[in-house]
Amino acid sequence: MLRIVLRRLGATIPVMLVVAVVVFLMLHLSAGDPAAIIAGDNATEEDIALLRKSLGLDRPLAEQFVQWIWQLAQGDLGVSIFNRVPVATMIAQRMEPTIALTVLTMTLAVSLAVPLGVLAAWRVGTWVDHTIMALAVAAFSCPVFLIGYALVQQFARTWKVLPVQGYTPLSEGLVPFLLHLALPAISLGLIYTALLARMTRSTMLEVLGEDYIRTARAKGLGVRQVLLQHGLRNAAVPIVTTIGLGIALLIGGVVVAESVFAIPGIGRLTVEALQQRDYPVIQGVILVSSLAYVLVNLLIDLSYLLLDPRIRY
Repeated sequence: MLRIVLRRLGATIPVMLVVAVVVFLMLHLSAGDPAAIIAGDNATEEDIALLRKSLGLDRPLAEQFVQWIWQLAQGDLGVSIFNRVPVATMIAQRMEPTIALTVLTMTLAVSLAVPLGVLAAWRVGTWVDHTIMALAVAAFSCPVFLIGYALVQQFARTWKVLPVQGYTPLSEGLVPFLLHLALPAISLGLIYTALLARMTRSTMLEVLGEDYIRTARAKGLGVRQVLLQHGLRNAAVPIVTTIGLGIALLIGGVVVAESVFAIPGIGRLTVEALQQRDYPVIQGVILVSSLAYVLVNLLIDLSYLLLDPRIRY
């Protein structure tokens, strides 16, 4: 197991290097001058040139890239051009809301999607199956911001039972913490629930057609034992894979949800950095998000060994 973990961790190094190259070139070759944005509309060309030189933006692109890679090798993500604060500090300050929203969304989605998918597979072809799949298609087709605004209109403005925007840290109380994350978590969770429910139904239908399921039924086992012990257990690998793929969908959706609900997380930080052309912050956020996604996929790959002993790497 340790050898597998070390080999997979070693494989992340070239992946992250490719991500670093793509991100650096994509940002530095795009239109826009952060020095001009920081200097303001009233700055002269001389002022902008001096500021660009002080920030190191006047150096050749290759030299900037080598310097940036050397800093990354030392664990330094750089300093924000606009705020003059270390990027690692800014990301750490915004990490809690994003992690809390992600965990709550994942918990909500998995707890709803897996039972609904199993139920749809068990009642395949009936009105229950058709209703669940119709709702799943409708939820997956709606953008996050549209679901978010609809929930705000109904729960926050009409019924006034949930706050419209903002974030309350867990240290200030569990109830206000959950109340502020309820709407964004539901907005993201509905889309992810739809994706996972459809995959669970499809996988369960395939498993329920196997010979060992017919044998379990012939032995007189109850519906719960057939569905959970024999069906869902053997369908766990594709479902867990879908959970991993959903992390990428969740990373993109968090940016929209945090913007709609004014949550001071990583997604909001990304939007602010893009508006200010703050290269170090954008690069740091993308690298941290990519590393998190790679590590999540590593954990999912390792979970296959526990879910199905027949799998060997």
